[in-house]
Amino acid sequence: MQILISAELAPYRIGSGQYIFLMAIAFREPITQKALSESLLIDKTTTAKAIAKLEAEGYVRRETDPADNRYQLLYLTEEGREVVPKVRQALDRVKGKTRQGISDEEYDVLLRLLKIVLRNLSGREGKPE
Repeated sequence: MQILISAELAPYRIGSGQYIFLMAIAFREPITQKALSESLLIDKTTTAKAIAKLEAEGYVRRETDPADNRYQLLYLTEEGREVVPKVRQALDRVKGKTRQGISDEEYDVLLRLLKIVLRNLSGREGKPE
């Protein structure tokens, strides 16, 4: 899947490792880098590198959190807002390929089980999100 996603996102200069951060910011902005790392269960160093790449490409900007100057809030730029629907379409195309020959019910079970595996690996308690 990562190879397909990389090919789909290449025209937008977004690697398969960055799209998840872009989409998470789009759904949760403003968000701190720390909160982003925690919500995605990805270490801070990886998050920092991905955000730096998205910022260099002009998709993300940082602003000091007015409530706490120690933190930076992440926002999409105008270019970031314009690329989100294109990324979503690219991801939908890849998802469509992965769903071939799988019923909706089977796909739902697959996702539920993968969320349990992720929760188990991350050490999180409770129901998967």
